[in-house]
Amino acid sequence: MAEQSFDLVIVGSGPGGYVAAIRAAQLGLKTALVERDQLGGICLNWGCIPTKALLRSSEIAHLLRHLGDYGFSAKDVAYDTKKIVERSRKVAAQLSNGVKFLMRKNKVSVIEGHARLAGPGKVAVDKGDMLLAKHIILATGARARSLPGLEPDGKLVWTYKEAMVPDRMPKSLLVVGSGAIGIEFASFYRNMGAEVTVVEVLHRVLPVEDAEISAFARKSFEKQGMKILTGATVKGLKKAADSVTATVAAGPSTTEIAVERVILAVGIVGNVENLGLEGTKVKVEKTHVVIDPWCATGEPGVYAIGDLAGPPWLAHKAMHEGVLCVERIAGVKGLHPLDATKVPGCTYCMPQVASVGLTEAAAKAAGREVRVGRFPYIGNGKAIAMGETEGLIKTVFDAKTGELLGAHMIGAEVTELIQGYTIARGLETTEAELMATIFPHPTLSETMHEAVLDAYGRALHI
Repeated sequence: MAEQSFDLVIVGSGPGGYVAAIRAAQLGLKTALVERDQLGGICLNWGCIPTKALLRSSEIAHLLRHLGDYGFSAKDVAYDTKKIVERSRKVAAQLSNGVKFLMRKNKVSVIEGHARLAGPGKVAVDKGDMLLAKHIILATGARARSLPGLEPDGKLVWTYKEAMVPDRMPKSLLVVGSGAIGIEFASFYRNMGAEVTVVEVLHRVLPVEDAEISAFARKSFEKQGMKILTGATVKGLKKAADSVTATVAAGPSTTEIAVERVILAVGIVGNVENLGLEGTKVKVEKTHVVIDPWCATGEPGVYAIGDLAGPPWLAHKAMHEGVLCVERIAGVKGLHPLDATKVPGCTYCMPQVASVGLTEAAAKAAGREVRVGRFPYIGNGKAIAMGETEGLIKTVFDAKTGELLGAHMIGAEVTELIQGYTIARGLETTEAELMATIFPHPTLSETMHEAVLDAYGRALHI
């Protein structure tokens, strides 16, 4: 077994792992990145990126159905499922190749194979390498959670992987779970013409979002023709040759729903198996590795980042942790631990949903006296010109200090707009600075300004 020495070994090349490798190289650390599958991990190859390519196609399908609203007409418009999927896969491949280039550019040693801890400062790779390093970062990510009786089979019951590469568009499907992954697939398939039913065990869709935004989203989804069942559970699945019948319980009533396909989107579990954690001081809780504010585990020299280390399950959170962890290892001064309330969340359904900070309910539960502002898209000139008037911006401020506690958005392009509030949170901006900021006209961003003004009784366009 060949031994190689490094300053840092990173296990897993998803957003957290490969970004950590780049930052480590920038700081002069001799770095190795071990990957058993594809560079870029699940997010780049089977998650964030290819799903956005699919959603772009479904957005076009939506616009084509409304050509008349914009003064156009077309006949015999059709789509090719194979080409839609091929485009999505090409986008993923392009970015995976981009990661390869970045590794070469930054002189990061990429080692193929499955890695596991093999003692203090040692990582064994199944293809024969033994890597020695004082510091080891575990960035192995997570995978789709399964439920008893609802196990995916890759044909009739899908995880996100099968849902991204359909051989044909199903005419009907059931989505189990209404978090970001479930709702994005529900939105994609509904816009492509499928009859979609969403089942959520909690009492509202997108349950991590502000309750008001959640209710707005449900109304919008139902207007599009989705069927939403909340406070409901799937008790079992009966499979036929090319269809599935689901038994769904909601309160005292039970109903059967027949569909062509089922998508299971009920969360994720960390990839903690076969990492050599046995005999170490690394602690695992509910399939995720426990870390301190600097991403360190209980085992000296071993760190964990990204989905492996717990919520929020977001690529940009993993990237931030990767940089933070490496800079801490390198002794960079002036660092601050990650503050989860400053991590934005985005869901790329139609309409889009985005948020940062505390919900109104969470702020009140924390004992804060709040001021809340709202502004609807229908009051915005750019939204009207775009034909995208369905949306709402909501801001939550501390009534005593003016601190922006949270911002919650639904509507066209809010996943691009949320960074404005994220920066405001990072700079500890108060309502005074936000109200004094000049927002360009005509833009959707003006809704953000108006929602701040509304919290203080100063909205101009409602």
